[in-house]
Amino acid sequence: MSTVAEEWIPRTEVGRLVKEGKITSIEQIFEQNLPLMEIEVVDTLIPDLKHEVLNINLVQRQTDAGEISQFQALVAVGNEDGLVGLGLGKAKQVRQAIEKAIADAKLNIVPVRRGCGSWECSCTEPHSVPFKVYGRSGSVEIWLLPAPKGVGLVVGDVAKAVLRLAGIKDVWTRTKGSTRTPVNFAKATYNALKNTYKFKHPEEW
Repeated sequence: MSTVAEEWIPRTEVGRLVKEGKITSIEQIFEQNLPLMEIEVVDTLIPDLKHEVLNINLVQRQTDAGEISQFQALVAVGNEDGLVGLGLGKAKQVRQAIEKAIADAKLNIVPVRRGCGSWECSCTEPHSVPFKVYGRSGSVEIWLLPAPKGVGLVVGDVAKAVLRLAGIKDVWTRTKGSTRTPVNFAKATYNALKNTYKFKHPEEW
């Protein structure tokens, strides 16, 4: 059995431009609002991407042939420097579910605006969020609030992992809803981080 990795043959225009070296950073893709449809694009442009398994759950669904059980994996990816993604994967084996979730998370990667919006700190380092930001998924709501250096990530473990992979080091949070539901808690946090680029900072007005 050959151990040589198969050569990547791009299936999309973005993939072709990346392979040809005409796109050299993930920021170019975000700036031009190009679709991200191949995980190889992410692997090429962000080789230092890390991942963390947030939750493994056994799920069952009813079919004509009876009840089928599968594992559902929830995974976050990030470079700990302003990029984060979240993904879900289902499979009969845990490893396959995790691999599917990692691939899904890579295709959902987004930029995160960081800064120091805390009046108690007012440094210029991007260690927190630049302003109060809100995210929601299902019944879970979360508010990320700027915090001074040294506070750390004041939030539950699932959201803490997502924030850490995004490169956020200090943040206050407020939450509502069932934060013990890992998928919704992680998605709400991810959505809040996505929203950091939906609002303009006063300096950009």
